[in-house]
Amino acid sequence: QVELVESGGGSMQAGGSLRLLCTASTFTSGLSMAWFRQVPGKEREGVACIDRDGPTSYIDSVKGRFNITKDNAKNNLILQMNSLKPEDTGMYICAAGWIGCGTRQSLFRYWGQGTQVTVSS
Repeated sequence: QVELVESGGGSMQAGGSLRLLCTASTFTSGLSMAWFRQVPGKEREGVACIDRDGPTSYIDSVKGRFNITKDNAKNNLILQMNSLKPEDTGMYICAAGWIGCGTRQSLFRYWGQGTQVTVSS
């Protein structure tokens, strides 16, 4: 069983930056990892993903503003969020799996509890 623990969320004004961190209880080098966003009343959506070999992918609304990286030496997944917008608000949840990147939640076997990000205008 892999445990994922997120941190770094908080409240920020539009235009600001936040850095989310997800720490895994096992080696991350073989894992594909992603950040999903959950907003009340909406379906959970994948925001960014990094494959075990390094390729990354983003939803259109965050391209050019968010950057996902993986530090395998520390078993960390990082999401650098810049130029934040109110529509970025949500619970950001770290996910990991052995299959690869994609938007389907079923690709990811392990999930964290999430960290809340609130962006005000």
